[in-house]
Amino acid sequence: MGLFSKIFSKNKNTNPAPKERTVLTIKVGDIINYDLNDYEVVGKITYRDGNYEWYGYQLLEGHDTIWLAAEMDDELELGIYKKVQLAISKPYPKQLTFEGKTYYLEESGTARVIGEGRSKNIHGSLVDYADYSDDDEESFLSIEGWGTEIEVSIGYPIESYEIKIMAGSN
Repeated sequence: MGLFSKIFSKNKNTNPAPKERTVLTIKVGDIINYDLNDYEVVGKITYRDGNYEWYGYQLLEGHDTIWLAAEMDDELELGIYKKVQLAISKPYPKQLTFEGKTYYLEESGTARVIGEGRSKNIHGSLVDYADYSDDDEESFLSIEGWGTEIEVSIGYPIESYEIKIMAGSN
């Protein structure tokens, strides 16, 4: 093929179009539109406890970081989480109080993680987790124990129609 045929070829784009994403197939580099803001997916954590799997996506907009949690239980469950300061020690208690609200332990366990993007440094690690909800199941606390470091996040449920996913690549 000569130079002119390469320049004037009708077959200019050899890259396939990005595949359509769902909340369970989001990749690092995708853009998530939520609450009138565009967030870049900069990290992804896949949690595996036995045969059960769920995802945490680190979303960045400017200097603000939030987490989108996604899992398929009996139905799709989504939540938005933000880290908070709350002193917790192991073993995790049956109930917690944060900002005047009481949260009750729903489930806990240990999961192996696959980290991607900014979360790649935890790839292959084990995390102890505990999930709490308030009486109305409108607010949640998530605790993750990474060795001696314990992280606490507060969250709330959302519906899939509240977010739009724009694939950043294949």
